[in-house]
Amino acid sequence: MRTYLITGGAGFIGSNYIHYMFGKYGDEIRIINVDKLTYAGNLENLKDIENRENYTFIRADICDKEAIREIFAQNDIDRVVHFAAESHVDRSIRNPEVFVQTNVLGTAVMLNAAREAWEKEDGTYPGDKKFLHVSTDEVYGSLPEGEGYFYETTPYSPHSPYSSSKAGSDMLVKAYMDTYHFPANITNCSNNYGPYQFPEKLIPLIINNALQGKKLPVYGDGKNVRDWLYVEDHAKAIDMVQEKGRLFETYNVGGHNEKQNIEIVEIILDTLREMLPDDDPRKAHVSRDLITYVEDRKGHDRRYAIAPDKIKAEIGWEPETMFKEGIKKTIRWFFENEEWMKNVTSGDYQKYYDAMYKV
Repeated sequence: MRTYLITGGAGFIGSNYIHYMFGKYGDEIRIINVDKLTYAGNLENLKDIENRENYTFIRADICDKEAIREIFAQNDIDRVVHFAAESHVDRSIRNPEVFVQTNVLGTAVMLNAAREAWEKEDGTYPGDKKFLHVSTDEVYGSLPEGEGYFYETTPYSPHSPYSSSKAGSDMLVKAYMDTYHFPANITNCSNNYGPYQFPEKLIPLIINNALQGKKLPVYGDGKNVRDWLYVEDHAKAIDMVQEKGRLFETYNVGGHNEKQNIEIVEIILDTLREMLPDDDPRKAHVSRDLITYVEDRKGHDRRYAIAPDKIKAEIGWEPETMFKEGIKKTIRWFFENEEWMKNVTSGDYQKYYDAMYKV
């Protein structure tokens, strides 16, 4: 049975990846989920799989060298998928040091622990050991409107403390691949959306606020462009890179869904009105009148757009979920999981660990 160590598996993308992997492989794999459970880590994301015999949750900080070494010492880890990161740009502008600590130092700890566990006396590694570092398109900086795409060869030009810390972690992984021939890959992905996303991010924030008749804050002129990818498509890409990707390579993962932020807001409002029954009182206040333009974010990149040509050519992955379909699936999930949203917005989700593990 292959053993996967997932860092940050209680977060948005990590929990979706764990669901995807159990959905695909069932009892053929074992997953160890290591998460510090910061504000963005939510064990309620994994309630339906927490009692599986082939799943283990460990509360630990990836910056804790001894804790991470102990996990490798006690388990024969075959694959590492490293999601754990501070990821919200606004938070990074307010508190950059936390992002450097987690994203750079934490990645160094993970790399060192895996290297110590896997490296043989002759400096080589067993063929089945692989480390996948999950990164972002934001490391590439900003593109002019309507011109060009990010490729794996695009020079890094990060502008926020978040993207700079992720660029630093990417460079560490590249250094380990070059210096130690460490068996790793890097994926740089565009904006994800879907179930379990913490409501500080654009799409769940707009859904939640609109349903409550609250203002919908839009930065600047609302014309900043992002490339959106449904999170399950990202999970599939990560699995395919681990199975078919060439070692030491970087793969860009993009959705071919470029949209301005204001377009996203308008599509969500239109879709909510379409999906809400006429007798639902919330339908009356789902309106474009809620849109409120606010002062632009500092250092706000104008446009991100990824070219996933390499991953399609080498591995055969391409996005399967078009945005109109994905946003309906996302809204439907939020309709069906209102208690989850209530717990997240009230902070009650943070009590789940204590109740579950009786600490």
